Amino acid sequence: MKIVYSNENQFLVHNVKNLIEAQAIDTFLKNEFAQGAVGEISAFDSWPEIWVVDDSDFDRAVEIVKTSQSKGSGIDWNCKNCSEKNDPSFEICWNCHREKS
Repeated sequence: MKIVYSNENQFLVHNVKNLIEAQAIDTFLKNEFAQGAVGEISAFDSWPEIWVVDDSDFDRAVEIVKTSQSKGSGIDWNCKNCSEKNDPSFEICWNCHREKS
């Protein structure tokens, strides 16, 4: 087993775990309930960790993590209808609700 991801935020850890498992990669969650031991152990040692069960899945799992953590590619776009600036992730103008063209 190899560690793929760790973070103090359990929501982020579970989200990454779900993304990895959606690609049919078996994972193991370590330290899921260790945050209650802070003070007895280091805060960093209590962070939940995602481990892949099969080492051959490690590279694929790391790539999934990198993709999930990277900002979406692209540039802002201006709506052709109302000229409002929109984030690249928007497919519909937030102002006039016209589709990106």
